Amino acid sequence: MQSEFDDPFEQDSGGTVFRDVVLLALIGFVAMVIMILPHINPPKTENTADHRAPGNVIVELHWPNTLAYDIDLWVQAPKDVPVGFWNSTGRVFSLLRDDLGMAGDATERNYEVAYSKGIPAGEYIVNVHLYGRIPPRTEIPITVVTSVKKAVGESSKQILTRSMILRTHNAERTVYSFALTSDAELEPDSVTTLRKRLITIE
Repeated sequence: MQSEFDDPFEQDSGGTVFRDVVLLALIGFVAMVIMILPHINPPKTENTADHRAPGNVIVELHWPNTLAYDIDLWVQAPKDVPVGFWNSTGRVFSLLRDDLGMAGDATERNYEVAYSKGIPAGEYIVNVHLYGRIPPRTEIPITVVTSVKKAVGESSKQILTRSMILRTHNAERTVYSFALTSDAELEPDSVTTLRKRLITIE
C-alpha cells in the first residue's frame, strides 16, 4: 500500500539510471564518430595525382635555390609560337610558373615549368634565357627535365634531361630540341643541342 509520503520518482529510479546510461553511451558514440570522421581518408582512386596534373609534355627548369638570379624557360611546340615569361600561353604550351629567383618568391625553390595541351607530332625546342645581370665569373648550374604523359590516368615518363652552366647575361641557350611521333614517342636520332634561337637575335 502506497503511503502519502512515498516518492513516486524514487520508485522509478532504476529505470531512470538505465535510460541515463544508455543516453550517455549514445552521446559518447556520436561524439567519437564526429571526431574520427575528419581523419578517415576516402578510398583513393588509381593515379589520383595524374588525373589532377595538367598537360602532356612537361618541361621543368631547375637551378640552385640559394642563387637569386632570374632565369627564363622558353619552349616551342611544332607549328606554334615560343612560350615563356612575356608570352605565357600558345596554342600548345602554357608557362605555369615564372620564377624570378628569390625575388617575390613564395617558395624557396627556383624552378619554372611549362605544360602542353596535347602532343602534336613534330619538333620541340627547349631554351633557357639568363634574364638578369650576374657578377663577373659567376656560374649558374641548371637542369632541364622533359617528360611525356600520353593520356589522363597514365604516369608521366621522363624522356630527356640535361644539365648545363650559364655564365652570360642575356644569353639564350638551346638545351635541346627533339621530335615526337604521332604516338608521342621520341623519334630516334632527333635529339640535338644545336642552337635554335627563340627570342634573341645575333
